[in-house]
Amino acid sequence: MKIVLVSRIDDAKALAFTRDLGEALGKDDHKISYEPATAMALGMPALWSWDTPSDLAVVVGGDGTILHTVQKMEKQVPVLGINWGEVGFLADLEPGEAREFIRSLRPGFAIEPRMRISLSKDEEVLGQALNEALIVTGRPAKMLRFVVVVDGIPAERFRADGLLISTPTGSTAYAMSAGGPIIDPRIEGFLLVPLAPYMLSSRPHLISNERSLEVRLESAKPATLVIDGQKSIELGTEGSIMVTRAARPALFVDARKNFFRKVDHKLRRL
Repeated sequence: MKIVLVSRIDDAKALAFTRDLGEALGKDDHKISYEPATAMALGMPALWSWDTPSDLAVVVGGDGTILHTVQKMEKQVPVLGINWGEVGFLADLEPGEAREFIRSLRPGFAIEPRMRISLSKDEEVLGQALNEALIVTGRPAKMLRFVVVVDGIPAERFRADGLLISTPTGSTAYAMSAGGPIIDPRIEGFLLVPLAPYMLSSRPHLISNERSLEVRLESAKPATLVIDGQKSIELGTEGSIMVTRAARPALFVDARKNFFRKVDHKLRRL
């Protein structure tokens, strides 16, 4: 198989593990490449680019490294995460499992698609998120005013420090810390979680992705949109964000790890 390796580049041990894993997989007759930043950190020539066809992307890092990888790929390649972070909800394997699991893969291996959300303003696509999009003000102790519009009907108005628009995959990330529910990633919908709402009646909502969803910003304070913690966009004080299911889901290798058992195990490590 054509395998591209991606590593945390701020961790020398992760880089060393990635290099050793690449050498081992090369001996197993796989064609190994390294994404540009990883290759540079390892002192190797950057012979692979993000539009190079690959069969598998092996990511050594935490959730941030995996999110960065998914953001970089225009055409989604199946991702296999090896946990080299604090918790790593998106990473299914520990370092000691990696080589043997990859050796067990055969062409046509099972893939689990994960819904992403697409965000647009004034018909301009702002970006796509696998975990979440965060709307927040950069001014401390200042609240924003939101209107949530579902199928063209204003469903809720509230003031809060911010708003998380999460996928089911992202329900175990920031949304969980903000009081949202853990959602089976096989469910496709939009999870809205207000951050520190002014009224306790403003609760998380899970909305079907078959509905039209619009988030209107009506505030005197400027807001910022942060996508998967990777990309920031200034929104100003007013505007309307349309939320839809992205045409291309992220693809993850099915590592035969039960989602709920994995979540329980990782939460006990916190």
